[in-house]
Amino acid sequence: MSLEYENDGALHAKLIEEVLSQYPDKAAKRRKKHLNVAKSGEEAGDEGEVLSECEVKSNIKSIPGVMTIRGCAYAGSKGVVWGPVKDMVHISHGPVGCGHYSWSQRRNYYVGTTGIDTFGTMQFTSDFQEKDIVFGGDKKLEQIIDEIEELFPLNNGITVQSECPIGLIGDDTEAVSRKKAKEIEKTIVPVRCEGFRGVSQSLGHHIANDAIRDWVFEKRDVEFESGPYDVNVVGDYNIGGDAWASRILLEEIGLRVVGNWSGDATLAEIERAPKAKLNLIHCYRSMNYICRHMEEKYGIAWMEYNFFGPSQIEASLRKIAKHFGSEIEEKTEKVIAKYRPLVDAVIAKYRPRLEGNTVMLYVGGLRPRHVITAYEDLGMVIVGTGYEFAHNDDYQRTAHYVKNGTLIYDDVTGYELEKFIEGVRPNLVGSGIKEKYPVQKMGIPFRQMHSWDYSGPYHGYDGFAVFARDVDLAINNPVWGLFEAPWKCRPSRGRAMAAE
Repeated sequence: MSLEYENDGALHAKLIEEVLSQYPDKAAKRRKKHLNVAKSGEEAGDEGEVLSECEVKSNIKSIPGVMTIRGCAYAGSKGVVWGPVKDMVHISHGPVGCGHYSWSQRRNYYVGTTGIDTFGTMQFTSDFQEKDIVFGGDKKLEQIIDEIEELFPLNNGITVQSECPIGLIGDDTEAVSRKKAKEIEKTIVPVRCEGFRGVSQSLGHHIANDAIRDWVFEKRDVEFESGPYDVNVVGDYNIGGDAWASRILLEEIGLRVVGNWSGDATLAEIERAPKAKLNLIHCYRSMNYICRHMEEKYGIAWMEYNFFGPSQIEASLRKIAKHFGSEIEEKTEKVIAKYRPLVDAVIAKYRPRLEGNTVMLYVGGLRPRHVITAYEDLGMVIVGTGYEFAHNDDYQRTAHYVKNGTLIYDDVTGYELEKFIEGVRPNLVGSGIKEKYPVQKMGIPFRQMHSWDYSGPYHGYDGFAVFARDVDLAINNPVWGLFEAPWKCRPSRGRAMAAE
């Protein structure tokens, strides 16, 4: 099978109808808006368009009682945007549970000495009790900040990540932050990311971006001499070392990465961000807000880039180089030529083993579209993709990547995803940890596409080699031929004798 393989749009449409038939009428009517089949530009009536149409409703509250795989606003702020900033202490302000379950979930690699000058894998919580709900937690928050200063004096700042009770009881975290910031002479950022706000973790991203704008930018004098090729890498959380792999390529083509946030980031990198010449955004969903703000206020252009797989790496490098002119463009072509033998060797080794295999994706952030071409570079076919917390513009961007007939699902429920996988029977599913084990129990190979299943990096040329190896290990693992579903197995002699 080759990439000329056509997705079975009719089958996918039928699967959607079968799934919806199991819901009550009201729920089916609501969920129908979130499920669709991608159509080619001509079929959708767009003159001259070669893109697909991925029209689904998104960024809408999940149906109560129907299992969703989303997170909350607190998760979007603490777990994604702020949590990886390594030289700041991030207080989970509220009951211990939220902080505990957000503790070191993702593999945001960083350089530093934990507990001395870096704190990314440590958990700080105000551990709210009943009396704190009744009488408020402002004094407790002040005490915690004092304790942090005494125990970890080399921290460069603090964030206060509000959990649900903080918004309900009305604690004034802003006033506490201003007061203590003057006392300790450090940056303290209150983030109103109470989990009940918004419909998913996406609002938490937005709130965290606004906190950077309001509490970090232009709050301190920044002594930094900017250069003509300075760039910020924004929205790369260094999962398994991704940001390091990207930085290598950007520096090889002659750019200077002056900020990489928030993976392996310092507060200083964020503070000097407005002095860069270009913002390169990896995860559009989580960080486009601050990039738009910097464009409007400081005149800094921004562009998306995609370093998953050689075809997108080359396209992105050339697009970035074009922004800076001929000198960088020449260096870029040399870098692309340098890595081409590596790419050719990886494809020669793995494409014959993976060609024609089908893949279904369901992830957050940017991965449901950005990783598609990396699979296609290996000859694989994407038959379904969807987002946990996307907005409409995410699906518009997805149109650049998917082909006619691809199954599209937004905020898919556990039931829907299981039935889609059963109906399509892809050769590989790429999703999150909650989906991993049910899919494997179906006898279908799986890769964890939130944190690379304890592997990585997947960005850059070296990352593509790791990605190809991992996909091959998943699909061609001999274990899939060594078991049958229990109800299909012949009874063992022991069970047969017991039955007699």
